[in-house]
Amino acid sequence: MTFKKFRHSPFLPIYSTIFLYVFYYLISAWQFDVEIVSSSIPLDGFVQLIFAYILYALSRKAWIFVMLHALIMGILYLGNPIKIAFFGGPLMPDDIFALRSLLLILNGWKFFALALPLVILGSLLIFNFTLRRFHNYISGVFAGLLTITTIYQPNLIVEPIDTYIGTMPWNQRANYVWQGATIHTLVETARYFLLADSAPDENEVKKAAQQLLNQQTEANTFEDFQPRNVHIVLLESFWDANNLAKVKFNKNPLSADFRKIWKNANNSTALVPVFAGMTANSEFEILCGFPVTKNTVKFERQLLNEVPCLPHLLAEKGYKTVVSHPNVPVFWNRVNAYHRVGFQTYWSEKDFDLDDINREFLGDSSLYRQVLSKISDTLNSQQPILDYIVTYFGHWDYPLNENRPALITSNSKVEEVTAYANTTFYKSQEFVDFIKNLQAKDPNGIIVAFGDHLPFLGENFAGYVESNFLTKERGDFSDAMFKSYVSTPLLIIDGKKGAVKVGSLPLYQVPKLILNLLHFNQKTIMDFTAQPENTVIRPLTGLHFDQSKDGKLSVCKAPPYSPECEQSLKWLKAVETVSNDLFIGKQTTRSFVN
Repeated sequence: MTFKKFRHSPFLPIYSTIFLYVFYYLISAWQFDVEIVSSSIPLDGFVQLIFAYILYALSRKAWIFVMLHALIMGILYLGNPIKIAFFGGPLMPDDIFALRSLLLILNGWKFFALALPLVILGSLLIFNFTLRRFHNYISGVFAGLLTITTIYQPNLIVEPIDTYIGTMPWNQRANYVWQGATIHTLVETARYFLLADSAPDENEVKKAAQQLLNQQTEANTFEDFQPRNVHIVLLESFWDANNLAKVKFNKNPLSADFRKIWKNANNSTALVPVFAGMTANSEFEILCGFPVTKNTVKFERQLLNEVPCLPHLLAEKGYKTVVSHPNVPVFWNRVNAYHRVGFQTYWSEKDFDLDDINREFLGDSSLYRQVLSKISDTLNSQQPILDYIVTYFGHWDYPLNENRPALITSNSKVEEVTAYANTTFYKSQEFVDFIKNLQAKDPNGIIVAFGDHLPFLGENFAGYVESNFLTKERGDFSDAMFKSYVSTPLLIIDGKKGAVKVGSLPLYQVPKLILNLLHFNQKTIMDFTAQPENTVIRPLTGLHFDQSKDGKLSVCKAPPYSPECEQSLKWLKAVETVSNDLFIGKQTTRSFVN
């Protein structure tokens, strides 16, 4: 067959599908250790072939079709393994909304490496699209029908795939390798529309709100409200690398000064909603007191209303509410989100002197110094302040500048482990220095600091696997590992009284604790998420786990549930209903706490 005949062959989609499938499969298996189960390849490949023929029929030029097909399959069959290697799970529909934020922070070659394929893909799709022949229209109708079905009748796609292949919402990596990239993308896109959050029914909302308020066991102190300053510090990727039991460090990854303060709090930990990214979800919990239960960035699309979160409540009490983060201001939709939760002032990248850059990240010591300078007049006045700081230094791949020489070495074979240990040493010491300077000016203020998520330590949890802290696949985690997977340092200092011992506390419980320390006795939306008696509940994507007061841990993944899981699931569904009402609905539940 001549090259010209090959280009116009009706078998071209078959050739390209087979070649690209094998090519990308080998890269995925060799480079990222992610292999689609062999029994799933025929069906996944067949569905991909159908898409290839639709694309081919709508194409003006055969060579452009081949390029488009290579790009699209590259996104599916390499993009998924890359994300699995970094975060433990494949690409999901919500990642489309995160793409904009990712482009905002990438610099240099990394930006062009992501942006260029997207531009080429979009340009070729537009340039190559044609409807000049009958088969073009047939393919267009088929593509349109599939799109409409996915959006308006998604269960016609979800139900058969779930029935005949199966799905585990808590283990998307397993779903990917058992379904294949094309089928997984199709079914999860349909599931996205099937399970999309919406404003709940008013009667359903009232029932859920009453259920949650009726089971409260916490008692108010009825002491007078004390308008003390509140300082909250989000420590980017902050965690105790000493948990890596098989790694020998020549120097403690956390400074001795930090360990001393943290020990006074009995090494309390926050149970956070995310791993290695999506910082905004931890922010949502610390500010609004509601758990994140799905693989979505709450700031992006699930925070549409102005809501009486912690900043809003304190602003009503005369507080000045400020947030500081030396990043692009619109990242994770923070401009809108911060306004909607009640912040009056947002200091972002343009408001800071970037005088201590670690590649693109402003060092913590500089950030703390500049924030303290900005709020000093308020600290000296009679007006109380809510001062919320989101640090930037500490992001992967943990770069340091000449002012922060690497002091720590280790025996770890994962390069991120040593780099991370050096970063946390500086972060912990610079935070302690900040506390000292802050308490000199504000000895009675409440200080809260927490890690937003565990750090990325190599592909497929390599740094954690090395010490048996985690397994390389989330589906193989023990119950204890699920808790470790989301446990970060938490430090709460109650003015001159010192550190508060809270044990393991879900992050969404911290705002209520802050209000209690201020003797804020009015009912608030945080009352809806008071924990059921003797139970700590931490929702994660596709599952949740409970820990009783006696330390028993139960991970609730799928039916049939234990009695403990049934009870916590009932609570969680009521919380989700109230959350949707408050943040995207009609806010009927506000009348219950006003």
